Amino acid sequence: MSDTFDSIKKGLEEAVEYAQGNKSGVRAHFPSVPDVRAIRNKTGMSQNEFASTIGISPQTLRYWEKGRRKPKGPVLVLLNIIDKAPDTILDILSQ
Repeated sequence: MSDTFDSIKKGLEEAVEYAQGNKSGVRAHFPSVPDVRAIRNKTGMSQNEFASTIGISPQTLRYWEKGRRKPKGPVLVLLNIIDKAPDTILDILSQ
């Protein structure tokens, strides 16, 4: 078999073991769900401004801030990055 196949097979086997509760030897990374309101407050932006800047609706932002929903996927990564370096990221996004 090819090296690519072997690598994919090993990854799938590790995923199955992890799902079955065997956490030893497996590295899993799940971005933490940030405090969206705190991040927005760091930026000094209103809800409408912040939502527009990161490309979501103000209603979605309100749901996140109230804890009714959680950000997922790429926007979760973006929020974690904004949390770490708000000025830098917001300068980039505003260009």
